[in-house]
Amino acid sequence: MIIFVNLLLSAINIYFYILIVSVFMSWVPSIKESSFGQMISKITDPYLDIFRRFIPPIGMIDISPIVAIFTLSLASQGIIVLFNYLA
Repeated sequence: MIIFVNLLLSAINIYFYILIVSVFMSWVPSIKESSFGQMISKITDPYLDIFRRFIPPIGMIDISPIVAIFTLSLASQGIIVLFNYLA
C-alpha cells in the first residue's frame, strides 16, 4: 500500500511540474507550437479544460492553471491524509 501511495504521489508531482512547464510555454508561442509544446499540451490540456469551462480569463490572463495546480496540491494532501487515516 505504501508503494502505491508513493507512486501516486510521485505521478502527481511529475504532473505538477509538467503543468508549470505548460504555463511557462504559454508565454512563448513559438515553443508552444513546437512538437515538444504540442506533446505537453496534449498531456495538460484535458485537465486544464475542466477548469477553463468554469473560470473565464481575466483580460488576457488565464488563471485556470493556478486553480488547477492548487487542486492538484489539495488532492495530493488529501491522499496523504487518507493514507494516514487508513494506515
